[in-house]
Amino acid sequence: MRADTTLVIPLLLYALPTLCLLLVYLRRRHAREGRSRSDYAISRAAGTVEPVSLHPVVNPNRCIGCGACVDACPEGSVLGIVGGQAELVNPTHCIGHGRCAEACPTDGITLAIGSARRGVEIPVLGGDFQTSVPGIFVAGELGGMGLIRNAVEQGRRAVEAVRKQPGHGSGGDRLDLVIVGSGPAGFAASLAARQHGLSFTTLEQDTFGGAIAHNPRGKIFVTEPIEMPLVGELPSRRMTKEQLLGLWEDARRRTQLTIREREKVESIEAVDGGFDIRTHAGVYPARAVLLAVGRRGTPRRLGVPGEELPKVVYRLHEPEQYSGMQVLVVGGGDSALEAAIRLAGEPDTDVCVAYRGEAFSRPRPENRKNFEDLVARGRVRLELGTVVRAIGPQSVTLECPSGTQELTNEAVVVCAGGVLPSAFLQTIGVRIETRYGTPLR
Repeated sequence: MRADTTLVIPLLLYALPTLCLLLVYLRRRHAREGRSRSDYAISRAAGTVEPVSLHPVVNPNRCIGCGACVDACPEGSVLGIVGGQAELVNPTHCIGHGRCAEACPTDGITLAIGSARRGVEIPVLGGDFQTSVPGIFVAGELGGMGLIRNAVEQGRRAVEAVRKQPGHGSGGDRLDLVIVGSGPAGFAASLAARQHGLSFTTLEQDTFGGAIAHNPRGKIFVTEPIEMPLVGELPSRRMTKEQLLGLWEDARRRTQLTIREREKVESIEAVDGGFDIRTHAGVYPARAVLLAVGRRGTPRRLGVPGEELPKVVYRLHEPEQYSGMQVLVVGGGDSALEAAIRLAGEPDTDVCVAYRGEAFSRPRPENRKNFEDLVARGRVRLELGTVVRAIGPQSVTLECPSGTQELTNEAVVVCAGGVLPSAFLQTIGVRIETRYGTPLR
């Protein structure tokens, strides 16, 4: 009996702490799953079940429910553990970081674009980011990579692929590469091309920074560590548009990089094993082309009478110019809510938001909270399930669930997203496909 006691006491000394740790772990796991189930139920009740960009797809046969993907996500509660396995509990909060796939110990997560219910058009790309036309490459938002970090990485890797093309560095009358666009992907590609000694030029139809430069003043960009060719790592912190563009402008100046601003590409023609890229300023012969343009370069139009009036715009640049006016914002995404929030901050501005859906499905939580607070305080009027039917010089006609309304109106800000430049891509032979949740790569 004494021998048995001598064995039991040490066993208890080891077993009790282990049991306590196990109980703490199980309690925390249960609490985490409870939160995940709650988020999952809320998003489905609100109809916010469709991811809007690059997002994870979990393989249930590989997932072990460890939660590494949940912890790795910089956005917080995008993924959760439901029924012992990872699940997209807040699909619309996902902006395509891809950290979840990197963190998964069983390779149980792939990244996809589109869903079974909502297809997304993108150019057909090979593993080297080359389109169906040999020598024409795509990087960034046009290819499904909207997040800054991902777009930068894709621009860099696309240039690596260009370097492997026949004729690279052979000189002559043709450039090695023409880069179209100076947003995150185009700027990174330009730096990479300079780093590797390519002969190249970068064309931008508007101003340096691409679509980022056209966001409202003070818009916050949440960035992760970004490794830029020739420059190194940019700081990871919350930065406004002005701060981010300031960093990039400094990098452009230090690397003596030239961006040909306000030169819109009019045509790309295959000629003698290369391409002639034509703008209003001239023709650039090149062996390869990298399209680093965004989807929002061509705004989605409403297609209604009066849309051509000067009072209709597709970007909100300076909210103060609308002070004291009656403004209609059309759309239900982050751009629309951010525009409404900024307009509501101007003195005596009457802001109405019209959205065709029955509920918002895409905005980030912070934007949604700020917007809902303004609606509750009466600073913004919200019309859901509403379609714009006509725009007049001093009014707009809305088709609402309650019937047709005519509102007195002095300005319309359309934030309905952008459309893929399909016609332009088709003229140069680039094939387009619609993705329904299949892996992007």
